[in-house]
Amino acid sequence: MDNLKDNRLDRIKDILKESNKPINGTELAKQLNVSRQIIVQDIGLLRAQNVPIVSTNRGYSLVDSKRPSRTFKVHHKDEDIERELNLLVDMGVTVEDVFVRHRIYGVISAEMNIKSRKDVAKFLDDIENSVSTPLKHITNDYHFHKVTADDEETLDLVEKILKEEGFLV
Repeated sequence: MDNLKDNRLDRIKDILKESNKPINGTELAKQLNVSRQIIVQDIGLLRAQNVPIVSTNRGYSLVDSKRPSRTFKVHHKDEDIERELNLLVDMGVTVEDVFVRHRIYGVISAEMNIKSRKDVAKFLDDIENSVSTPLKHITNDYHFHKVTADDEETLDLVEKILKEEGFLV
């Protein structure tokens, strides 16, 4: 039985590695002929083994830990969310997450995995069609983004542009 589970865990890693987009639990379950709940448990086991899997509202994906990353503290109003995110993805970065530092609750974060204008549009649509509000609202619009890029030079350019646009704190 353990051999079957080990093979399934290896197969999940392979599927996520080969995919250029997140894959939801239902799709993984279909491919592996198991229930979605088994996939959720397997993802938990893989994470416990330090496999860098992130989950977004679009599904699971592997984090490419070889890419340079940087965290930026930013501040802007709601009407600038689209401009900020498009600016970032147009520069070739992936917006991995958003987080805030709350004085009572500590760090509160959410995975984003936004890498294209299509992802930005989906994110904005999700906000518009939800009763939830952006995380930045609980800290007067101050928030952080961890972004990854192909190289440090791109991250330097992102920092410069965020500063010029008035987003960087």
